[in-house]
Amino acid sequence: MAGLPLSELDQPLGQAKRGRAPRPYGRWLRRGLASALAVVFAGLALYAAVKRDPDGGEPIATAMIRQGAPPSADIAKAPPEPAARDDRHGPASASQLETESGVTVVRPGSEAPGAIVITIPDDGAVRLAPAPDKRLIERTRHGLLPKVGPDGTTPAQIYARPLGPASAGKPAGRIAILVGGLGISQSSTSEAITRLPGTVSLAFAPYGAELEKTVQRARSEGHEVFLQVPMEPFDYPDNDPGPHTLLTGPKAADNLDRLQWALGRFTGYVGIVNFLGGRLTADDMALTPLLRELAGRGLMVVDDGSSPRSLLASAAAKAQIPALKADLALDTLPRAEAIDRELQRLETLARDQGAAVATASALPVTIERITRWVRTLEAKNLVIVPVSAARGFRTPSTTGSLR
Repeated sequence: MAGLPLSELDQPLGQAKRGRAPRPYGRWLRRGLASALAVVFAGLALYAAVKRDPDGGEPIATAMIRQGAPPSADIAKAPPEPAARDDRHGPASASQLETESGVTVVRPGSEAPGAIVITIPDDGAVRLAPAPDKRLIERTRHGLLPKVGPDGTTPAQIYARPLGPASAGKPAGRIAILVGGLGISQSSTSEAITRLPGTVSLAFAPYGAELEKTVQRARSEGHEVFLQVPMEPFDYPDNDPGPHTLLTGPKAADNLDRLQWALGRFTGYVGIVNFLGGRLTADDMALTPLLRELAGRGLMVVDDGSSPRSLLASAAAKAQIPALKADLALDTLPRAEAIDRELQRLETLARDQGAAVATASALPVTIERITRWVRTLEAKNLVIVPVSAARGFRTPSTTGSLR
């Protein structure tokens, strides 16, 4: 039995059969495939790095966006009325989205060959000219001061709120309201800017923080703005308008410097309006040099009507400055019923005179009553206009300029 081969049962434990040696070409095949894939991936990475496609392979279309009326009928037809869409049938088509959004897409045409023209409907918002306009500023130690441009353009023209289409008809009367005292209290200032319609003009005191930023926010909401200049009242200094007040008497020699300080507090205003000033506005000698300075800077002058003895508006008109005097103050008595009575008086004056101007303070009750009242004017055929347009300085045919 010694010469016979051992069976599987007779072999020692742990000694398995040797398998077949692997064939050499299998190993080389696997290595070749891995190398090929590595080359492919490297090539794709190199192509992406060189091509630098910012759209990541997404479909690309060149579009020109234009705001205004849709193109003529030979390019595109007006979109039909939106049709009800059942979302159960899947996502909307491109034409459905165009129709429902009010956006007209005009494909290759004469104005932009090879591109898509997208016409966005105009929202009708009135936008003021950017401020400051480089043509209309002078750099001084008090900051940027307004000036008349090289071509005779004035800040009163450029910074005025354009007249909207509502002013182009024949209303029974035009009404302008100037709300002042802004820029000091951030809460009341923000409420006036956001709640009052853009046709209501706003006046800012020269003492607030971040005035430039706040004023530009008001202008972005459509409000034309004025600068309130502190002037000496009869009971000064017991009643003190604040630092840099314009004074009468011997101290009037410093008035031009004080005025320039106030003028440099922010930019983009149409003109100035007095803050208090019963004594100063009744003094022709004190007013003359101040009005000369304002005329040279192309500004409008508004008398708030608080003093019956004031010469401010009449003296400004003699100096060839666009000027007006307010007819009444809305919130001398800051109560809702009293403000409502003054608003009714304002309506009557507007019908009798063709136009009427009122001033008001940025009190919460005043803002609330004006906001409610404005909603009733359309039915009464009355229209709110900016202060710069209240006395016929501008008409719809001369939008954007004073005359």
